[in-house]
Amino acid sequence: MSHQSGRASGSFARPLFVLTTALAGALALSLAVGAAPVAPAEVLRTLMGRGDPTTDSIILGLRLPRALLAILVGGALAVSGVVFQALLRNPLADPYVLGVSGGAAVGAVLAVVLGLAGAHPWAVPVSAFLGGAGAIAIVLRIALAVGSTLSARVFILAGVVAAAFFNALILLFLSLADAESFRSAVFWMMGSLAAASWSQVLVLALYGVPSLVVLLFLARTLNLLAVGEETAAHLGVRVDRTKRIAYLVTSLLVAAAVAVAGVIGFVGLIVPHALRTVWGSDHRLLLPAALLTGAAFLLLTDTFARTVVAPGELPTGVITALVGVPLFVVLLIRGEG
Repeated sequence: MSHQSGRASGSFARPLFVLTTALAGALALSLAVGAAPVAPAEVLRTLMGRGDPTTDSIILGLRLPRALLAILVGGALAVSGVVFQALLRNPLADPYVLGVSGGAAVGAVLAVVLGLAGAHPWAVPVSAFLGGAGAIAIVLRIALAVGSTLSARVFILAGVVAAAFFNALILLFLSLADAESFRSAVFWMMGSLAAASWSQVLVLALYGVPSLVVLLFLARTLNLLAVGEETAAHLGVRVDRTKRIAYLVTSLLVAAAVAVAGVIGFVGLIVPHALRTVWGSDHRLLLPAALLTGAAFLLLTDTFARTVVAPGELPTGVITALVGVPLFVVLLIRGEG
């Protein structure tokens, strides 16, 4: 067993090295390009603490925190997509399948409509996280009311019902909003990293990194669950307990990502599909690969979003959808062909 594990670890090293290199390249590109291009040498000099004040303000004050937030959010969404697809045994499951995005959007829109957004910079993110956490609680309560085994079918149905209810609340709040609040709320729901700050990076890192570590440690268990829950139970896996931990940790991770970036779609749907097509379904590789690929994908799409119409910018969620839809169709045709 140890020999097989070592051989598998060796076979994982090359793809993870390639993805790490790609992420580093995406980060370098993100820091160098923008409305005010910065030469790579100047970027490096700034990161080493020897840059001029103007470059420091551009790189350290604006681009670096935004890039790091994109890495955290993209990695979180991609890993969450892998976990939900494994738990629900549904290749179309994405990080928002349990209504987390709808609950977060309710909290954010309510905060904007009530005028709390201008009162404190953390008002909208905190309200969005509380809304997402509330959605998780509602869906879990519905699922447990139906049965204690946390059926995937029940989870999906509960998520669909909860999402429909949250969408109705969002439309209600938007119908009561003034023009400026309506615009702000809609822009938030499109997904954007424009408000990125070092405090957001720190908070999401302190919350998200331990959550990601927990999910990475579940790789072997997810492999066993993919074989079948009965088989996993016979091999010593506490199935219901593991599923509850995975559902809760993953959902709260998604809520945290949505709270700081809004609803950014397709990252958690496309990345797992693409990786399975190339490297298969072993979660020991799939989870860390999704972390790196999701981070690089969101970095690149966000860089495009803020440069294509510079000095203005497009919502990042719009770009991920425009890229994600045709890419998903290609993956689907190749997978079924």
